[in-house]
Amino acid sequence: MSVFPDLCAIKLDCEASAIELFQRCQHESYALLLDSAAQSHQNCAYDIIFRQPELILNCKAGKLNVSTDAPLELPPAPEDAAELCRYAGQLNQLSGHYSGPAELPFQGGFAGAVGYDHGRSLEVIPEFNADIYQSPDAVLAYYSQALIIDRQSNAIWLVAPIEGSEELREFWEQPVATKKPDAFQLLSDWQSNMSEQQYTEKFKAVQNYLLAGDAYQINLAQRYSARYQGSEWSAYLKLRQANSAPFSAFMRLPGSAILSLSPERFLLTDAKGLVETKPIKGTRPRFENSLKDQASQQALLTSEKDRAENLMIVDLLRNDLSKNCKPGSIKTPSLFAIESFPAVHHLVSTVIGKLQPDRTALSLFNGAFPGGSITGAPKIRAMQIIEELEPHRRSIYCGSMGYFSQHGRSDTSITIRTLLAENDHLYCWAGGGLVADSTAADEYQETKDKVSRILPVLTS
Repeated sequence: MSVFPDLCAIKLDCEASAIELFQRCQHESYALLLDSAAQSHQNCAYDIIFRQPELILNCKAGKLNVSTDAPLELPPAPEDAAELCRYAGQLNQLSGHYSGPAELPFQGGFAGAVGYDHGRSLEVIPEFNADIYQSPDAVLAYYSQALIIDRQSNAIWLVAPIEGSEELREFWEQPVATKKPDAFQLLSDWQSNMSEQQYTEKFKAVQNYLLAGDAYQINLAQRYSARYQGSEWSAYLKLRQANSAPFSAFMRLPGSAILSLSPERFLLTDAKGLVETKPIKGTRPRFENSLKDQASQQALLTSEKDRAENLMIVDLLRNDLSKNCKPGSIKTPSLFAIESFPAVHHLVSTVIGKLQPDRTALSLFNGAFPGGSITGAPKIRAMQIIEELEPHRRSIYCGSMGYFSQHGRSDTSITIRTLLAENDHLYCWAGGGLVADSTAADEYQETKDKVSRILPVLTS
């Protein structure tokens, strides 16, 4: 039985960019752009635009809410936010028939943003900090309309309900309007929620936990905030120009917006159940001087500390994937590869696996969330310590954005280098994994390096 409409795929006759096309709907609630902004990066295969969802699954304060304007006969919805992925998976099985190219990555299904704080619904985490954000902890929406821009062929495909597809084709094929970007400006300086001295004190507390054997690695982050006015989309365009990141994204919510310039993949699955995750752990700054830049890259590649940190997270992710993957299928084809971005060099590893026959991309996501690269190891104890030491909740930071197509393919990011805009305030976080031989000054500077192409860009 299908609840959602039957879908077709239409190749469009237009040559516009994803940015030009998304400009048409960026003001709509639940409009979402998954933006492969790094032109030459190996992971930049598609840009995908989602709009006008059939229904929305919204989680806040441990509760799951379902909203829809369509007359859908849905199975009973659980109230517990911990059931988000299970219920989304159940609904994905009620997708309508899709007729179109089998290779298109999205063929109807769910997409959205899951914040770090959704992890409170999945694990036992103490509550030291009040929730000051109005944005949901998680929002997954079912989309029967998606525009897919194939970066390699430059083809543009519209996935849409068969009924009404011609009207949607006309909407997307209309000439691109040249329009001056709306205004955006900061109204205050960026303020961190901890001084360098306070960061150092929290660093020492982390060291005490590490030496006591509570954890092997703990991620500690600071949060910057500033007041602003104007268009969040214009702010994203400025950031995108300075930050060509392969897992960038923009999502418009009813009372807020998410601006993500993420370099990190969380989980990729294909229609055959093959799984890939690419954790980042290890960072060095970029330099305009090529010799200094090469030296910085080489220092990262040969750093025993960074390699040890990376290996800890690889082991954690191997364990997380094993909950839903076939025994013996999990392998690590790449350890300690260098990937370079405008602001920093990163140390990246790759872990792969194969889903068990009765598991889905959503059950895999649920079993691995939040990503170990931004918590520490062991994960739950690291999350408990993070809650104790960080002054505010993380909201979307260190969560995930992406899609879960009904045919089994999914691709999600880790939302680092990500901003939340709500109530005329911008929030931006930066953190890093701390281990026993970390130094406070170096780790504090690393958090600065990670936002060096974000905070000044919006200040100018």
